Amino acid sequence: MTAPAPCIRIAGLGKTYPGQSLPALQAIDLDVAQGEFLALVGASGCGKSTLLRLIAGLEAPTSGGIWLNDVPVIGPGPERAVVFQDYSLYPWLTVMENVRFCRSLRVHTGNASDSQAASAVERSYALLDVMGLDAVRNHYPNQLSGGMRQRVAIARALMAQPRVLLMDEPFGALDAQTREVMHELILRLFEIERSTIVFVTHDVEEAVYLASRVVVLAPHPGRVDGVHALSLPPPGERHPDLKLAPELLQWKKIVLERIRATSGVQHDLDKLNRLAELSRRRTPT
Repeated sequence: MTAPAPCIRIAGLGKTYPGQSLPALQAIDLDVAQGEFLALVGASGCGKSTLLRLIAGLEAPTSGGIWLNDVPVIGPGPERAVVFQDYSLYPWLTVMENVRFCRSLRVHTGNASDSQAASAVERSYALLDVMGLDAVRNHYPNQLSGGMRQRVAIARALMAQPRVLLMDEPFGALDAQTREVMHELILRLFEIERSTIVFVTHDVEEAVYLASRVVVLAPHPGRVDGVHALSLPPPGERHPDLKLAPELLQWKKIVLERIRATSGVQHDLDKLNRLAELSRRRTPT
């Protein structure tokens, strides 16, 4: 029996920016399954965000290509939604207006029936309820905390029921407690919506806790170092206590070691250890 085609297929992907001799990405080959939660990690400069923007169609590759359900990605599309770290909300719109913004665009309203329009209204209320934002639906972004703004951004991205949700460091600017809440929220939404998620993060524990596979990218040029299929419960069945479990900590160690090995961090740590040893030898007793 032939295996089903991946939701996202990336083959021979390369990206070189004008004026730069070293590619930002080189020879990326990667498949993402339908309904998968995939995390991208790696040292700064490895091209995580560049890869995400290429999948979103916000940038064009220099070589190779990306296919979504066997259709080439040549630009943005309503089947893909992006959540950025900086929220990107419209300050002159209320929470509800921000969430419904995509439904007001011609691409969604051109041939919409009355029943579809009513369904969209119901979905906006349901999303606000799930996100815990119903009480502030008439507030403006500057009246919200950082965590609430990011919830609005996620609700807006989910409003059009995208097949693929692309998240670029969405919780990077949040405090530790709010991040914990957002982890549980995104896992719950993943279980409900069944979208394919590609998630960029610098936080290895976050990547291992949320994703079913973790891709480590190596820098200079950005390339795939390894793909780690995690032997953990499915993302929809995970609980915060898992973050303290030996199996998760072991996967965190494996991924961290690969990032250090590919970024030169381990070499720098070795040099610091040698310097510390020399300092101890010279300290008079």
